[in-house]
Amino acid sequence: MPGDITRISHRIIQAPPVHIVLYQPEIPANTGNIARLCGAAEVTLHLVHPLGFKVDDKHLKRAGLDYWTEIDIRHHVDFEAFLRHLAPHARLLAFSRHAKDLYTEARAQERDYLLFGRETEGLPDEILERYPAYRVPIWGRVRSLNLSTTVGIVVYHFLHNLGRFP
Repeated sequence: MPGDITRISHRIIQAPPVHIVLYQPEIPANTGNIARLCGAAEVTLHLVHPLGFKVDDKHLKRAGLDYWTEIDIRHHVDFEAFLRHLAPHARLLAFSRHAKDLYTEARAQERDYLLFGRETEGLPDEILERYPAYRVPIWGRVRSLNLSTTVGIVVYHFLHNLGRFP
């Protein structure tokens, strides 16, 4: 299919400091913004299907601009396929507005997998019960932060704690 981002040659990062995992993302612009962030921060992006959009969506391509070749992006047909991809001792951390612990309480480790849920429903309870979960605090009267904003906050916090920048 013309314009399909899965057909674009992309970068392979041999040892990314962290991995971003999007569980069934629904909004192409968020996924494109997160992909661009992954390219800028040199982290790998994992998309767990089904997605709420086609990978040739014009909004997805626009949000990622012309950076798709710079993004290490991996597609997984479902969450179980993603889990089979993980190394035996890989650490998976979930992020949800329903979690009790703050994201700043998570101790960053090289090659952590940072899991974020769908824009409308977040992560399923069975995932939140199975993995350590953290939240980004909200003090105002809004229900949630935008997914790409949350990912940016968490990723750069982890990269800072890993000593990736002063």
